[in-house]
Amino acid sequence: MVTPADDTPQTGNKDPLHGITLENLLKALVAHYGFDGLAQQINIRCFNFEPSIKSSLKFLRKTPWARAKVERLYLTMQGLPVPDYLRQAPASDVKTTKIKATETTTQLNADIWGK
Repeated sequence: MVTPADDTPQTGNKDPLHGITLENLLKALVAHYGFDGLAQQINIRCFNFEPSIKSSLKFLRKTPWARAKVERLYLTMQGLPVPDYLRQAPASDVKTTKIKATETTTQLNADIWGK
């Protein structure tokens, strides 16, 4: 189990991830689930194909929506409260964007063709 460093001053910070690096968080998840288990929990390429800590860190640091999913899983695994900013679905979710575009296209086609 990864915990914040003992020498970190406790200043009343309410963020449960305060003091936990992404690397330590990822190592704890890999130790608990393994990369196969992580791939089942969170379907992202860095856990499915040739997974490693290094490549996963590189991807997660560049991809906020994936990092949020990993942080949510870590907090759930630890039994810690999930902050509101991690509960909300990311705005850049590709699936959501495709659904909205399809609805708009369908409405536009109905306006043009009367269907």
